[in-house]
Amino acid sequence: MSPELLGLVGIALLFVLLILRIPVAVAMAVVGFAGVWILNSWNAALSTLSTEAFTMASKAELVVVPLFILMGNVASETGMSRRLYDAAYAVIGQIRGGLASATILGCGGFAALSGSSVASALTMGKVSLKEMDRFDYAPSLSTGAVAAGGTLGILIPPSTGFVIYAILAQESIGRLFLAGVLPGLLLLALFVVTITLLCYIWPKLGPAGPRTSMREKGRKLLGAGPILLVILLTIGGIYGGIFSPVEAAAVGAGLVILGGIIERKLTLAALWRACRDSVVTTATVMLILIAASLINPFLALSHIPELVGTFLEGLQVAPVVVLGLILLSYLILGCFLEGFAMLVLTMPIYFPVITALGIDPILFGVLVVLVLEMGLISPPVGVNVFIVKSVAPSVPLGTIFRGVMPFWLAMLVCTALIVAFPQIALILPDTMIQ
Repeated sequence: MSPELLGLVGIALLFVLLILRIPVAVAMAVVGFAGVWILNSWNAALSTLSTEAFTMASKAELVVVPLFILMGNVASETGMSRRLYDAAYAVIGQIRGGLASATILGCGGFAALSGSSVASALTMGKVSLKEMDRFDYAPSLSTGAVAAGGTLGILIPPSTGFVIYAILAQESIGRLFLAGVLPGLLLLALFVVTITLLCYIWPKLGPAGPRTSMREKGRKLLGAGPILLVILLTIGGIYGGIFSPVEAAAVGAGLVILGGIIERKLTLAALWRACRDSVVTTATVMLILIAASLINPFLALSHIPELVGTFLEGLQVAPVVVLGLILLSYLILGCFLEGFAMLVLTMPIYFPVITALGIDPILFGVLVVLVLEMGLISPPVGVNVFIVKSVAPSVPLGTIFRGVMPFWLAMLVCTALIVAFPQIALILPDTMIQ
């Protein structure tokens, strides 16, 4: 059997294992180890298992993952995320669809703390769904807003999606964080516009909430002040060149913990839960990355990346068309694969292609994270939809999937705008980092 055919068999086997619900890291590690063994030798497979795993696990820049996750978990445990939502609610809750728009703003704020889409959807779902039910919001709009708003967690920095992309592509985490700012704000604005349009066309979807006085608005904004200050210090510190991403993560986690202690809302039990959840999430991410370092040598030995690259480069079309085909493949894969698994599986294949075509790796990273977000709410495997379903068990899955479709289209518009105007993603990293 030729190496190329064996590579295709390995990829097919990987998809079969994922369909059988084998954990992503286990499936990739098994296929990668077996592939290197068959194409090279038993000793080479053992060497890859030991050296690649150690090299990946010892990367200092990966420290940002547990620290930012811890920051988000502590903020959730101490009620800081609730105050973010309350502040947004007080400011725009009185317009049609205002509660849903406040949920989007709250998700954006929490995304700037946790870097996790699942955590954003889960936390804001617990906070906002009951409020929207109380004001007779259509379940499709309320659950759709939470599921879509949660996806901002891997676009608005600090983003675990950008960290993983940076490790796989050997790009700067700081540049990717900068590149995610304007696209993240653009997508957040498109979500709010989507909600506003829907509620003006069909007012029963999201009636206006109660009006609040300027004094009440100020009080709510003041209550969210500490967490907004943490966001400004950590993210602003990265942009201003004061902190590296790792240092910013440490400062942010420390400030959130200190704030919880000062306010007497961070008990030992709450800190234990936050640390435990952070360890579990970090271990999951690390296992996926280590498994990716095992499957990458197998793909290289099978020459699959070279074959794909030769095929795409031989199409004799403009680079933007090739980019569109790659993004389309991500959209299709996103219907069946978990986002991080899709990222680590495809990067060894697609990254050499986009660099050969002269496409900016930072721009490609932003676009890939955007289409990964779309996969988080795409049927039938949309992870965020199932997260919202766990918070709102009485709402049928079909209703939630219908509710996310307008937001999915808004994501598509955002992706198209960034492809057409790449400076939306590149202006900050190009001007602020020399």
